[in-house]
Amino acid sequence: MIQILKRLVLILFIMLITDNVYAIRLKIATLSPEGSMWMEKMRMGAKQVAEETDNRVIFKFYPGGVMGNDKTVLRKIRIGQLHGGAVVGGSLSQFFPANQIYAQPLKFKSLEEVGYVRKYMDQYIIDGLDKAGFVTFGLMGGGFAYIMSQKPVETVQDLINQKVWIPDNDKISRDSIRAFGLTPIPLPIADVRTSLQSGLINTVATSPVGAIVLQWHTQIKYVTDIPLIYLYAVLAIDKKKFLSIAEQDRKIVTLVMTKALKEIDIQNRDDDIKAIQALKNRGIIFITPSQDALNDWHRVAGNASKKMIESGILPQDVVDQLDAHLKNFHSKADLTNDQ
Repeated sequence: MIQILKRLVLILFIMLITDNVYAIRLKIATLSPEGSMWMEKMRMGAKQVAEETDNRVIFKFYPGGVMGNDKTVLRKIRIGQLHGGAVVGGSLSQFFPANQIYAQPLKFKSLEEVGYVRKYMDQYIIDGLDKAGFVTFGLMGGGFAYIMSQKPVETVQDLINQKVWIPDNDKISRDSIRAFGLTPIPLPIADVRTSLQSGLINTVATSPVGAIVLQWHTQIKYVTDIPLIYLYAVLAIDKKKFLSIAEQDRKIVTLVMTKALKEIDIQNRDDDIKAIQALKNRGIIFITPSQDALNDWHRVAGNASKKMIESGILPQDVVDQLDAHLKNFHSKADLTNDQ
């Protein structure tokens, strides 16, 4: 009897070891801080994945930038130290430049426009990133980036006179902003707040939510009230690692994480509206450019978009598709208003 019990214990031990060995652990890094809505939603999704796969697929998160900025995270993914990251779309442009189709300056005027276009164009970005070697689960909208500064910026000339930050790993944003006559200062996101404090830079372009979460709003006094570009992020997982998961478990991961990230996408929009009000409540001044100044902004922005096409970053036919969707949106809006 004792021998039988010993064998049973040994069998159970071997089964536990085997399960542990064959579990797929996805190591995911992000700048999102622990306790944030993003982390809560992703952890809930990861918990559900573990339960539904009987722990065959387990997520291990590294939040708060402990693995470095997006550039560092992507390098660690390439060498296999990490398997994925929740990163801003611009950081993936080195693998699929046209994922910046939404980053054409002043292309959108409202989140309603963006919402309509995204119904048709998000899949283009998802498919492009897939071909580039990353599995994603939908886009998480980050709202519009606004020019936020320590000195008032109403005109393009005002902006030229500022010390403007851009992410150090985003060549497309750098080239785009140069169309405004600027020589931007590239820095890691982690260095932006201290650089605002020291005077190395005095102007950033980010979303209201981003400004508050990263505490940049404590260092700025003005917001230029025009939606510069639309931002988004993705949870990107190395495709080879993802395909090492059993097919039935891949379906579970895709279903669960797509739902979790959709919830983030929806919540981000509500949080963005609240963040704008929070900035105003703090006494930050929102500057509305005059019509002449606005015309100049759109002229320069149009040239920037044109250069993105001419340089091969954005395919002309894809830009035409986006413009057609915008036109359809306004046609439907006009028809509704006439009824």
